[in-house]
Amino acid sequence: DDLKSQFTAGLVDTVLVCMVDMQGRLMGKRFHAGHFLAGAWEETHCCNYLLATDLEMGTPDGYASTSWERGYGDYVMKPDLSTLRPVPWLEGTAMVMCDMLDHHTHEEVPHAPRSILKRQVNRLKAMGYEAMCATELEFFLFEKSFDAIRKEGFRDLEPISGYNEDYHILQTTKEEHVMRPIRNHLWNAGIPVENTKGEAETGQEELNIKYAPAMATAEYHSIAKNAVKEIAWQHGHAATFLPKWHHEKVGSSSHVHQSLWADGNPAFYDAEDDLGMSALMKSYMAGLLKYAADYTYFMAPYINSYKRFMKGTFAPTRIIWSVDNRTAGYRLCGDGTKAVRVECRIPGSDMNPYLAMAGMLAAGIAGIEEGLELQPPTKGDVYQGDTGMIPGNLRAARDALHGSEMLRAAMGDEVVDHYARAAEVEIEEFERVVTDWEIARGFERA
Repeated sequence: DDLKSQFTAGLVDTVLVCMVDMQGRLMGKRFHAGHFLAGAWEETHCCNYLLATDLEMGTPDGYASTSWERGYGDYVMKPDLSTLRPVPWLEGTAMVMCDMLDHHTHEEVPHAPRSILKRQVNRLKAMGYEAMCATELEFFLFEKSFDAIRKEGFRDLEPISGYNEDYHILQTTKEEHVMRPIRNHLWNAGIPVENTKGEAETGQEELNIKYAPAMATAEYHSIAKNAVKEIAWQHGHAATFLPKWHHEKVGSSSHVHQSLWADGNPAFYDAEDDLGMSALMKSYMAGLLKYAADYTYFMAPYINSYKRFMKGTFAPTRIIWSVDNRTAGYRLCGDGTKAVRVECRIPGSDMNPYLAMAGMLAAGIAGIEEGLELQPPTKGDVYQGDTGMIPGNLRAARDALHGSEMLRAAMGDEVVDHYARAAEVEIEEFERVVTDWEIARGFERA
């Protein structure tokens, strides 16, 4: 009804009808608002290759769901009208998110990111719990635009600032021509932005959005990431969520905070426990730890993702938990209070939030169902020690995903095999390319 009245008043003329692809990007169509209101709000269609492609929009083989042999048919994009929102940074524009349905059966496509997270959320709902999550979005702003940087071959990149701007008010004031519109436009789009801040590197920013139910959090994250790029572009700058754009710079993460609630109350809290942790929370966290390698691919989906995991950079390397300790892969926050929660610090800024949160929720559910016991927290510098390591490269993460009985039971064989193939595609593409590093290192000396 709001859209109808705004269309009639001439305030909205375009509706972005969007789905989230495997990479976490918004894909879809721009509808004239009049046509959307006349019938497209019920459904539209897209090519099914959108859920079997890579960052370059190529059509790699090896997927069971779609291929040249199968003809690349259609999926149904079914708008979820509860997600309809204005897009204040684009003139006269609104947006709606879609579920992906099979064209013939109208069942949800199982390997669609939104379907994957929804399945884990519904498993928790059947257990009497609601997953509450929040993600932190870290990214870099650069002096030049996307087009200028691309035309210059992505060389001699200059961040928007010249020094570490962690919590720095003076430097971030210089960036307010980009960051202020980001905060305000997202807020006016109904996304509950809390704050932005400078992060611990030159030109690095962080955007924080209030915790919400898991499906809403994934939606907020995906829209915000797209908005950051568009708003930076509007102001002549580029923004990147590449986790490690330079080997001498720290990387960008996307920490995920999570807790379970029951009947409107925090189910992770127990006032009688020394740290305020309920038995439920301890089993959930034990599941996160036990199955960390299984879902690492969903937190770190590209070759570049693993360049971030380096000692002394606040990016974790070990599967371990600690209390309010930023060197740990899993950090207990809000200990002793009703805000007690676990922050997973492994995901990079390139994660697809639907997939990453689905993997974590599946592991947490497994911990609860198996009644796992949580080992005591580790203290000090947890880059040291002899605990299990996070998979160190994409191939190791792919193998852990493919061999995960837990994820196959939680998500289905089709989903696991589909994303294991996505990892293979990324590895194959990287391995066939000759890099600048190889040429510079061996051109004369090899």
